[in-house]
Amino acid sequence: MDSNDLRDRLRSIDDPDLDGDIVTTGIVREVAIVDTTAHIDLSLGAVHSPTEQRIADEVRRVVGEANLDASLTATPERKAGATDVLPGVDVVIAVASGKGGVGKSTVAANLAAGLSDRGAKVGLFDADVYGPNAPRMLGIDSTPEVEQRDGEDRIIPPENHGVKLTSVGSLVGENEPVIWRGAMAHGTLTDLFDDVAWDGLDYLILDLPPGTGDIQMTVLQNLPVTGALVVTTPQSVATDDTGRSMRAFGKFDTPVLGVVENMRTFVCPDCGSAHDVFGAGGGEALAEETELPYLGALPLDPQVRVDGDDGKPIVLGEGETAATFRDLVGRVADNVGLLRRHRRMKNVMQPDEVSA
Repeated sequence: MDSNDLRDRLRSIDDPDLDGDIVTTGIVREVAIVDTTAHIDLSLGAVHSPTEQRIADEVRRVVGEANLDASLTATPERKAGATDVLPGVDVVIAVASGKGGVGKSTVAANLAAGLSDRGAKVGLFDADVYGPNAPRMLGIDSTPEVEQRDGEDRIIPPENHGVKLTSVGSLVGENEPVIWRGAMAHGTLTDLFDDVAWDGLDYLILDLPPGTGDIQMTVLQNLPVTGALVVTTPQSVATDDTGRSMRAFGKFDTPVLGVVENMRTFVCPDCGSAHDVFGAGGGEALAEETELPYLGALPLDPQVRVDGDDGKPIVLGEGETAATFRDLVGRVADNVGLLRRHRRMKNVMQPDEVSA
């Protein structure tokens, strides 16, 4: 068997989300057979995406059926300009909300910790200048260290739960208010973009301030954001503002990975009855209205608050709520992978369409 024969066999594997097999859609980049080992380079979009892990497992199965050993590598494609800004960071996910108080920072911290728990290298950039809560939620109370690298001072972010963190909350005094005009906040964040040494990440999670102000524009204009995750609570006063913030991402050509409906249902620990304190279905309706993925609902569970205050993201714990957060982490990674595989497929298919 030669590499062309094996490539033809790989055509039996379909991408579950795209209309085509993994060879036609460009997921299979290189195939080479050396002795009894098949070396296959796959153009996958997201590290530790459950869907893409299943695709890789299917590739191993087909290779095994050909009586060969599989040696797989994955080469993701980065957004244009990413090698100049945040070098060494593969995926950048902005977590946003239209208004405050919807649990955006809780989702960001748990997303970061959950991706790390899946085996990814993860950083969290707490860009919520006026409400930097990430240090508490991740249990980090140390200030960043500064090292000389290549003749320049670089900030070395502290780490806990496998997540490296940079936050304004670590740079100012514990009880010191952050009273900055837009220009000062812009300058501080821009400096941090350049000065932090992330040392290679699979994912960088950006916790944005609520709304669509100067900070959001600074981030979207200066960083190669792969996609945005939008958090809302079910009630209309939240979904209305969330809809406006989602339209802002479109102005910067930033894809929205999906909508998360937070604090949907409260289950009384004493009587077991369920209460939709803030209503139900608002986030799902918003996703349907905007034709964007609905990533599911997170419950209004007091344990989320307890664990967040203790610096132990609930996604790392046990129980139904922890499992719900872990499912969300997997869906976000899947949507990052789908977004990038779709872009890859368009690049692969376009020459054929033009020649036709």
